[in-house]
Amino acid sequence: MKLFNPITPSNRHRTIIFKNILWTKKPINKLTIGLNKKSGHNNKGRITIYNRGGGHKQRYRKIDFKRSLINIPAMVIRIEYDPNRTANIALICYRNGILSYILAPNGLKVGSIIKSNIKAINTLGNSSILKNILIGTVIHNIELVPGKGGQLARAAGTYALLVSKTANGYAMLRLKSGETRLVSIFCMATIGVVSNIEHNNTIYGKAGASRWSNRKPVVRGIVMNPVDHPHGGRTKGGRPSVTPWGRPTKGMRTVTKKNKLILKKRYQ
Repeated sequence: MKLFNPITPSNRHRTIIFKNILWTKKPINKLTIGLNKKSGHNNKGRITIYNRGGGHKQRYRKIDFKRSLINIPAMVIRIEYDPNRTANIALICYRNGILSYILAPNGLKVGSIIKSNIKAINTLGNSSILKNILIGTVIHNIELVPGKGGQLARAAGTYALLVSKTANGYAMLRLKSGETRLVSIFCMATIGVVSNIEHNNTIYGKAGASRWSNRKPVVRGIVMNPVDHPHGGRTKGGRPSVTPWGRPTKGMRTVTKKNKLILKKRYQ
């Protein structure tokens, strides 16, 4: 982590992550696409997510979440910063010359050789199906549907622990959030913990740094007009805190749909 001398009030508590080990130039152009700013608007032009707008111009990096090139060794060319996610990404080159971006596991080095293989080799960065990964292995980028691509444990510092394998074709995973769930043993996963594990320790320190990230200031409901928010007009009147649409916003569970594959929820 990088600390700053408090020569201004905004620098007194500002803490950011050192990026001196990351690639500082542009990404591979053919592996990126342009992004248009939505600023919280949906396809009808209506604001569906508040407090979004501005931010730095970005290009989306095409990440290979499927790791579909089986049994072809790949070398790690460099580790890059990705503005679209909290984790770092790695540029790899397969033996046949194909370039690809993947999520970089923590500890992956430039020059390392990784492979996507059905027969698992428990080496950092390798991918395989859960059926062939050893119990007790820490994994990330886990598929929920075989062949769809990784969906679980993709954010910075996240991982899942392979607890056991059941007789009915499922593997039991314990996620970092505390949730325990079942996943098909034919789903792919990658060995290791997602990189940039110090991301949660970042402190913006000033409002401008938040604006760079497409975040606008949040206005409290109680200072709005009654037409704009249920708390508006200073008429809160002791009612519980609610959303702009009147739904309870503190302590209420937002997930109501039951999933038989989830054995233990994260908030139990």
